[in-house]
Amino acid sequence: MEGEGPPAPPGGARRGSGTGPDVLVFLADGAAVPLALEHPPGATAGELQRRLRAALRLPEAAGQALALWLASPLLEVQLKPKHQPFRLCRQWPELLLRFSDAPDSDIAQDEPCLQLRRNVFFSKKKELELEDEELLRLLYEEARGNLLGGRYPCDPEDCEELGALVCRLRLGPFDERRHTASALRPLLGREVPGPRGRRGLLGALRRGGRRAPELGLLQAFRAGPGPAAAPPGLYRAFLQRCHQLPYYGCAFFPGAIDRPPGGLLSRGGRRAVSVAVGLEGVSIIDPREQAELMSALIECCIALGGGDGPGPPRAPLRRQDSVTRPRLQRLNTIDYVDDGQELRRVKPPRRTASFFGRQLSHGGSSHGGSSHGAAYAPVPGGAALEQG
Repeated sequence: MEGEGPPAPPGGARRGSGTGPDVLVFLADGAAVPLALEHPPGATAGELQRRLRAALRLPEAAGQALALWLASPLLEVQLKPKHQPFRLCRQWPELLLRFSDAPDSDIAQDEPCLQLRRNVFFSKKKELELEDEELLRLLYEEARGNLLGGRYPCDPEDCEELGALVCRLRLGPFDERRHTASALRPLLGREVPGPRGRRGLLGALRRGGRRAPELGLLQAFRAGPGPAAAPPGLYRAFLQRCHQLPYYGCAFFPGAIDRPPGGLLSRGGRRAVSVAVGLEGVSIIDPREQAELMSALIECCIALGGGDGPGPPRAPLRRQDSVTRPRLQRLNTIDYVDDGQELRRVKPPRRTASFFGRQLSHGGSSHGGSSHGAAYAPVPGGAALEQG
């Protein structure tokens, strides 16, 4: 981090003018902001965030909406204002040994970077009350990146509506002459969120006869906001649409689910999943294409309305808000159990040392954790939730 962090993307960095060591803080749009520090570099996350807010000319509300994160491919942690990022960087191998199952060779080569990202504890209601355009843009870029990276899986209808807003922000108002399906096709998956899956005949069979993604995106773009829409309103509309995803704004943990064997073609065992934990609940996300097949089957059953075969009439099936809804009824972890009414906290097992309540021997600390349960068994690591 002291001048040895990952290089800034070309054209995205802003240069500092201080004489001390520079720390690069990466933004959601890929830019990197260098901050000059005094010797020794013992600034807290709160101090760095205040300096960063001044450099970017962000409003005071950014102190609540955003937070500093230390992130690498092996671990992501949100820092408290009192944490010292440089001290935590020196202790990064210790954190990986405790909160990840990575091999020693990967731990020795892993290096975190400092990022400015959305605060897990910032409510969606307060987010929609923000008015500063730059702050809304940073939140929009982070949400768009999570959609493109597969962290926020969504239905085809969601992809079309969100993609239309991205096109409106990137390409301007809809123009019938320039904005065609062939012109929008290269943007899918690269600039605009789109459904994941294979192309060609197999992809068409899996789509179950649905229209091509670029055609749905074109139709949604045509029906989207007109020339009078300003960027702050478009950013806010994009975030409001993302709020319908149950895992928006969550912290993500790598996890696993245990599946009992059943049938000749069904093998049991442990399957890797992503566990999203936020203020509104817990979502377990299985990114495999098996979920796409289930979604297609559900939509086909809904279109048939329950079938016309013999027997008493049945109420027609209706589409739920999303095929990826949070399920709390069968979730059991080491800290929370379902008693039929609500989740209640139970006493955790005794530990020799608590990483959540106090800093490590050298004075550093961060959010981190893991849990194991009957319904799922998360792999140690990932982002953490502890509010100070």
